[in-house]
Amino acid sequence: LGECCALALIFQGLCTALAGVVLVVIFLNIQFPYLLQDCKFCWTLFKVKQKRAVFRKRKPFYTVLDCFLNRVRTRPDKPLLVFEGREYSYQDCDKESNKIARALRKHGNLTQGDTVALFLGNEPRFVWMWLGLCKLGCAASLLNYNIRAKSLLHCFSCCGAKVLIVAEELKEAVEEVLPTLLEQKASVFILSKECNTAGLQTLVDKIEEASNEPISPELRSNVTMGSPAVYIYTSGTTGFPKAAVMTQERIWAGTFYLFINGASSEDVIYIPLPLYHAAGFVIGLHGAIQRGMTVVLRRKFSVSQFWDDCRKHNVTIIQYIGETMRYLCNTPKRESDKMHKVRMAIGNGLREEVWRSFQSRFGHIRIVEFYAASDSNIGFINYIGKIGAVGRENFYQKRFFPHALIQFDAERGEPARDSNGLCIPMPQGETGLLVAKITTIAPFIEYARNPEQTEKKKIRDVFQKGDAYLNTGDLLRIDKDNFVYFQDRIGDTFRWKGENVATTEIEDVLTALDFIKDACVYGVKVPGTEGRAGMAAVTLKSGSEFDGTEAFSHIASYLPSYARPQFIRIQNSLEITGTFKQVKVKLVGEGFNLTIIKDPLYLHMDKDKCYKPMTMNYYNSIITGKMHI
Repeated sequence: LGECCALALIFQGLCTALAGVVLVVIFLNIQFPYLLQDCKFCWTLFKVKQKRAVFRKRKPFYTVLDCFLNRVRTRPDKPLLVFEGREYSYQDCDKESNKIARALRKHGNLTQGDTVALFLGNEPRFVWMWLGLCKLGCAASLLNYNIRAKSLLHCFSCCGAKVLIVAEELKEAVEEVLPTLLEQKASVFILSKECNTAGLQTLVDKIEEASNEPISPELRSNVTMGSPAVYIYTSGTTGFPKAAVMTQERIWAGTFYLFINGASSEDVIYIPLPLYHAAGFVIGLHGAIQRGMTVVLRRKFSVSQFWDDCRKHNVTIIQYIGETMRYLCNTPKRESDKMHKVRMAIGNGLREEVWRSFQSRFGHIRIVEFYAASDSNIGFINYIGKIGAVGRENFYQKRFFPHALIQFDAERGEPARDSNGLCIPMPQGETGLLVAKITTIAPFIEYARNPEQTEKKKIRDVFQKGDAYLNTGDLLRIDKDNFVYFQDRIGDTFRWKGENVATTEIEDVLTALDFIKDACVYGVKVPGTEGRAGMAAVTLKSGSEFDGTEAFSHIASYLPSYARPQFIRIQNSLEITGTFKQVKVKLVGEGFNLTIIKDPLYLHMDKDKCYKPMTMNYYNSIITGKMHI
């Protein structure tokens, strides 16, 4: 009887303890509904931190190239690249990059520490070029293939490049600036076997003649984690793009995005984004190499071929920007919409309504939205999958990457400050300017050869005298559950068609026209699109008239398609009482609304190769989505 009582008491105690555990779990789940996901994510970040610490301690420093070479040894025959019907194994890419490294070392006189500019579209040679440069201990400058004229020259020069490698289809763009490049004693190679242009050296023939034997590690023996790996360009406020320096260490940071989100060597990733951007180059390509995955690479995004490619190549992970997802949702529905193996989509810029529409139509694909920039020291990942959020704050991030949302004065175009001259933090749930503290763990790497813009990116005396924070230029909002939402961009840039656009560059192009006196460029919201479309308010020179055909031709010659103003507003004068940004606030608010604007307004008409007067018919068509710009 005594034993039965004892057992009963033990059982009762166990039940009480179990009930207590259940109550604690219920309480934690109510109070902290995302605690388990937060803990799991932070544990993954900790593992990444440990891996990177090991890489740093290795002598020599363990680079992404070393990771690639390890994949070549362990899985030589596995496809790394699939491109336009052909497969290229890890070993194929290794041998091709060896040949390129030898050809460039011999004919480009490259040595460790040199920089080479790549003016190429998405193709296997882009990847081989990069790997070949890594084997020589050289850095690569990734040029946007849309840039022309002065911007092209600026981007080549600002990173100290001595060699320019050009795709055959971009020959005309380079010929325009070739005399200046040759004056700078640059070596210019074109990816072809024959070329009749004096000063343009062929490279394909030289690559084919080179050996594919391994390159000696001694040629890159001085590479450290602080060595420049690539230069990736971001929009500038001086009229030209700024070269963000991505060190070997920083490349590793972006490379782990796929690992953090559960990608494995069995996955196949689809990259339709340009490789000159960090998303495609670092997160996509290098993330795939780190995991030992296969990359299905496209020259450009194609809405008609997207899902056919995914089915054909058994794609499991896709990369996106918000605009591409909207394009996919706008296509006619098909019975095969959910017939694919895609399980995850990783990218940024996806609006809530498109997010819901995409998952409803194409199946419950896990969406991993993130917030990051090539020149920033802070980022967020929406590892929970909260629709509409670009990321989530957690205790790990707050501990190691201090950041805040501060009050921004839109009229003055700068952070608001209190009576002590310090910035004002925003309450939870309200929109503010994201700033991130510059620390040893979260450094801000300067822009190449641009100390003025480097300093301009910093905000000092934020919360105490003498501190320094990075100004991201983005307005965000953080809700009560610590989810982060992108609200808008500020300053002299806006985003359109997945690209950052510098307003001052467009203003310089516009004022070069004979009939335009002054110009003020800004971005405006267009229903049914992501980002902001370019709009310019201009004044005309005395006695001049606006010529829509000449303006179109001139703008098309100097600006890539995404940077061309979609609307031009003719004003008698530009208000310059106060700062220039004060004028933009009102202009942005009025947008291209014909019911408000009484000034002459012109619309960019690509089909007609001119700017045509805006009519109510055009306006209503744009607003209702019948007309796409």
